[in-house]
Amino acid sequence: MTEETWGQVREGLIRQVGRNNYLTWIEPLRFRDLTEGVARFAVPTGFHGDWVSRNFAEAIRRELGSAGLQVARVEFTVLKDMPKAEPAAHAAVPAARRAPAAAAAPSSVATPAVVSSEESALASAPLDARFTFDSFVVGKPNQLAHAAARRVAEGGPVTFNPLFLYGGVGLGKTHLMHAIAHEITARNPEARILYLSAEQFMYRFVQALRDKQIMSFKELFRSVDVLMVDDVQFIAGKDSTQEEFFHTFNALVDQNRQIVISADRAPGEIKGLEERIASRLQCGLIVDLHPTDYELRLGILQQKADFYRGQYEGLKIASGVLEFLAHRISTNVRVLEGALTRLFAFASLVGREISLELAQDCLADILRASDRKVTIEEIQRKVAEHYNIRLADMIGPKRLRTVARPRQVAMYLAKQLTPRSLPEIGRRFGGRDHTTIMHGVRKIEELMSTDSQLADDLQMLRRLLEG
Repeated sequence: MTEETWGQVREGLIRQVGRNNYLTWIEPLRFRDLTEGVARFAVPTGFHGDWVSRNFAEAIRRELGSAGLQVARVEFTVLKDMPKAEPAAHAAVPAARRAPAAAAAPSSVATPAVVSSEESALASAPLDARFTFDSFVVGKPNQLAHAAARRVAEGGPVTFNPLFLYGGVGLGKTHLMHAIAHEITARNPEARILYLSAEQFMYRFVQALRDKQIMSFKELFRSVDVLMVDDVQFIAGKDSTQEEFFHTFNALVDQNRQIVISADRAPGEIKGLEERIASRLQCGLIVDLHPTDYELRLGILQQKADFYRGQYEGLKIASGVLEFLAHRISTNVRVLEGALTRLFAFASLVGREISLELAQDCLADILRASDRKVTIEEIQRKVAEHYNIRLADMIGPKRLRTVARPRQVAMYLAKQLTPRSLPEIGRRFGGRDHTTIMHGVRKIEELMSTDSQLADDLQMLRRLLEG
């Protein structure tokens, strides 16, 4: 591949994936050959190759095609002793036009490897350029989470460690984590930030064990300035991974390095998470991102609509449409944004103004799904009827098994079928403490696998409530 061709490919890739992603993931590739429609690249590590293959292979293939090359597939192979620096032959080529160098030994034995501490920049998962503090709409439900994330991103002395963000799907946890990473990088380009999901942490740990590279793994994760782990609930129940995570966590805290964690629930509510890990996670600041309210949803829609007006020039949106959507779609932000994206695309294709009537027709399926909301009161009533107990006993103080078990079933269903927090559920059950609700939920989870009658009851009650 000529330098001119790669320069064209490079500029296209930077536009597609962003400069940071390009420098982190694509710049280290080394072009090997192009035969029978297959473009082959060498990669420094097994994880690097897996990540590029999953996230950027199609973008690379498209840009190679745009540059006039016939490429049907892109392959990545780890080469032993692969050179990490640009070969001397490229010294005179400007960085902006430099192509991935051909691997010096294409016949070398391919062998998986683990990123060393010197390659920590390569280990971080790609960040979404859209997820910044500027694009995060702040409202009462997420005000504290936003303020805490801002404080961490400003750097300086670590005031709370870890910062633990939790909440349901589509409430902004990942957005805030990406925003923190972007802001820290902007303030200090030399900062070593490692952002990844809990599943990726587990994958790398297992790979390091398999390749007998566990010391390299430990060096990498203990050498960063900021460790960010998304969806930490996925390590629950995985003993070896939890053990390594615990020691990594302690090592970084002892070095006064910042840790940011996210999950779908509070540490104490994650079933299968070791008590010592839950305890350490609770030592920092725990922030709950609450379900969105009307004002926040409207603000998000207004920001998104302003963006789309620039994309779809001349497209008009009638007064009251955004307010209608903010009232009707309250499940999560992703559904809300997806509905507006569909609406603008549809209106553009048919060449019509976005009116209330068009919104109702175009989004009929989303609006129908959003109409059905299960309430805690409805759950209590259905469970009381099913077990033939008085509704007053459901929220009262009686501890008889004939009342206590149905009460726990209702608590479990309230946690599963509503967006309410444990303290809110506790208030609806006669002012009970959130730990009582947590105990009831866990008890039902334990019994479900051994009590077939209970499992059948839960299935039937779910159908009644969600039907």
